[in-house]
Amino acid sequence: MRLDVITIFPEYLDPLRHALLGRAIERGILDVAVHDLRSWTHDVHKAVDDTPYGGGPGMVMKPTVWGPALDDVAALTGPAADGLRLDSAHPHVAADDVPEPDAPGGRDDRPVLVVPTPAGRPFTQATAERWATEERLVFACGRYEGIDQRVFEDAGERYRVEEVSLGDYVLIGGEVAVLVMAEAVVRLIPGVLGNRRSHEEDSFQDGLLEGPSYTKPRVWRDREVPAVLLSGDHAKVDRWRRDQALLRTAAVRPELVEALEHDGRLDGHDRSVLEGTAE
Repeated sequence: MRLDVITIFPEYLDPLRHALLGRAIERGILDVAVHDLRSWTHDVHKAVDDTPYGGGPGMVMKPTVWGPALDDVAALTGPAADGLRLDSAHPHVAADDVPEPDAPGGRDDRPVLVVPTPAGRPFTQATAERWATEERLVFACGRYEGIDQRVFEDAGERYRVEEVSLGDYVLIGGEVAVLVMAEAVVRLIPGVLGNRRSHEEDSFQDGLLEGPSYTKPRVWRDREVPAVLLSGDHAKVDRWRRDQALLRTAAVRPELVEALEHDGRLDGHDRSVLEGTAE
């Protein structure tokens, strides 16, 4: 997978070089290029914004800068051809077997243009799973009052444009959102995580929050690990984990449990756990 990020703060994306993402870069699973939006300005001040039509506070990022930037990034021409390619922050031991990505086969091959914005659709685990199958994602990091909307209308000719929100709050810029979304997506690519079950059992994979986890020592500050986890009975452990996930989800995100009930994804035992009548 290739990630392209367009921003006025290229250094903000340095965390992509670290930990599992850095290792994915080193192993050739991930390719990351960061592009400085100011490379497409033509004035002495390298201005990327201007006052909004209709008045109001703040500034709006200019289409005369963003348009050429997205043109070049799509084609990897102009300044985009020389974008900063991130390398791994620390060397790792390379793995022998890196799985080959599945062929896309007959789908729209335009890159996905991701626009982080509070006005977008919610970013969810399902979004991350869908994007993890893409060959290329381009992130447009807005600042100030956002980017002139005509930029995205025009970009629809070269990209599949998706305006996406992390939640019902406002960030200073899109860079933090990109870091979050990149981690959520890249960890799902085969070969990035050492154990496939690590993401198969994550929160939201089955519509529930993940239950509690434990490790050594068996007793810590007079608190013991639940006995079922020491039983060696895998069926009982799986059932316990689902029960704990059900209870945690009901307490913290009851609307997720309601959605599972609505979709017919709760069985009789699930309901008894939620009702407190399970044996």
